Amino acid sequence: MPAYTYYCDANGKTVEVNHTLQVKLKTWGELCYVGQISLGETDPGAPVERIMKQAPGVAVQTFNSELKNEGFTKLVKRDDGVYENVTAIDGEKRYMKSGDKESVPHIHKKVED
Repeated sequence: MPAYTYYCDANGKTVEVNHTLQVKLKTWGELCYVGQISLGETDPGAPVERIMKQAPGVAVQTFNSELKNEGFTKLVKRDDGVYENVTAIDGEKRYMKSGDKESVPHIHKKVED
């Protein structure tokens, strides 16, 4: 669940809470309820402003064959100005060299309207 940071101008406090993307907090009372914090002396109707959103990081290992099947191109640097196209399809060169237009991957064959 993403973490969101809210600022309340009425009390000068910044609070970080976790909630789903669909939740739209507008007041200090709503923020305190979701964040399970005390209202304090601040008016529950005081407006709050979302100032930052941090999405959770997700890392998924994807194999070159899966990338190729999905239409992606993966280039791996092998030398100065030389990249290996590890997802090359029929007709593409395995190595892309700087300045050699013939070695550029066939993006037009992978992208459809």
